[in-house]
Amino acid sequence: MNHKLIPASEFTIEELTYAYNQTRVDYLVPMPMNAKRLEEYVHHYDVDMERSVVAMYRDDMLALGMLGMRPGRSWITRLGVLPVKRRGGVGESIMRYMLARSDEKGVPLCILEVIKNNAPAHQLFLKCDFHELRELLILRRPPGSPQVLPVGKERWMDQEEALRYLNSHPVAQAWTNHSETYVNAGDMRGLYVECDGGSGWMIFRCQRFMLTHFVMHTEAGDPYAVGMELLCRLHQKFPMKDTYVENITEDDSQLQAMYDMGYIEAFRRIEMHRKLQQY
Repeated sequence: MNHKLIPASEFTIEELTYAYNQTRVDYLVPMPMNAKRLEEYVHHYDVDMERSVVAMYRDDMLALGMLGMRPGRSWITRLGVLPVKRRGGVGESIMRYMLARSDEKGVPLCILEVIKNNAPAHQLFLKCDFHELRELLILRRPPGSPQVLPVGKERWMDQEEALRYLNSHPVAQAWTNHSETYVNAGDMRGLYVECDGGSGWMIFRCQRFMLTHFVMHTEAGDPYAVGMELLCRLHQKFPMKDTYVENITEDDSQLQAMYDMGYIEAFRRIEMHRKLQQY
């Protein structure tokens, strides 16, 4: 099928939302959106609409893909093809279009995440010279007060201080948890605790009904004890909020504390990287 690739900037956010939802109706994790959420997504994650793309056949939108751009790195996201149009090369043409736009800017690193067990997408990304980096966990916790009480001291941070801690984390974060995301969203919070000779901190987004985008780190002491203290303080302060935590590494030292605080694994992603040849 002959299709045209058109920059996403030539479409309305409503048109893009409709196309995105249609491409995901049968996904393992559909994650539907409305126009407001997609608009926020574009802003929060620095999606470049001029370099993002829609595949068209006559008047039909067959597929779309979005490309985030930040200094020194790019991010492929929201790639989707209508179920009846898959396996015909449309997805690969969109991928190569966005990679070409990234390469034109001389960006040394391109990043994406694929839902684990989405074999067709995984194979496509390998074909496009991406390699697997790590597995990332998506966790959920329903509203509710913690069943244990905090035992140490707490300090809540403003955005400036929280950003300093976030940028000091020894492990590189997924795109969703880069510092630019928190600044763009404007709802960043930070918490520092001390307990039983240990200390640590967490950064998160506090939305109207939900807590999201956690980054946690133990500076000293037992990571489990520090993690429990952080989570206990958090859910004691926000007992009525749902919690949706994206892209926690599978070796995160606070992971067991999250499980014991009632977090449940929803699914996993595989983070993949592709470097420009000269790098």
